[in-house]
Amino acid sequence: MGKIITAKRKEGEIERAHEYIKTYILFPSGLLGLLTMVVGVVALVYQLIIGTYDLFTFAHSSGLLVAGIVLGLGQSAYHKFLLREYPQFFANRMKTAQLRGAQRIKKSGSDVEVTHRGRGFVPVCYLLGISLLIGLSIWSFSEGSLDYMAAFALPWAGFFWGKLFSWRKVIPPVVKSHKR
Repeated sequence: MGKIITAKRKEGEIERAHEYIKTYILFPSGLLGLLTMVVGVVALVYQLIIGTYDLFTFAHSSGLLVAGIVLGLGQSAYHKFLLREYPQFFANRMKTAQLRGAQRIKKSGSDVEVTHRGRGFVPVCYLLGISLLIGLSIWSFSEGSLDYMAAFALPWAGFFWGKLFSWRKVIPPVVKSHKR
């Protein structure tokens, strides 16, 4: 009987973890990815209209998109590892996110301890990734090949869309069946 209860609890944790990822990772990634892609493409069209679009503009914008995609895939790989090894981490975050005001303040600490080799390097990797994207944006703008809006928006568009599309096979979309 104990195994059945434990299995049901694990299923519930995995469902809550999937719900957290859909709500707090995938939805914002899709929205921010779309917004930054529109801003980046509009800035590139503006450069095309005023006549400053050239081969270096194409190379830098493509490079920024690819750099963002690679970093987004890297962060998603870490999140997939957490989902596979520590589903209770995301499930606990979902429980905390559903609490209201005073309850959330009381339960602000995480009950789940994520301990794995290299855990101390995760914040450093995040800072290096953000620094890399900002540094590449500044470099592309300072070279004069990209407008500042495109130089800022395109790597983030790649980052958010890399995160969004990497979860496609892990968490399939909800398909509603119409039974009559």
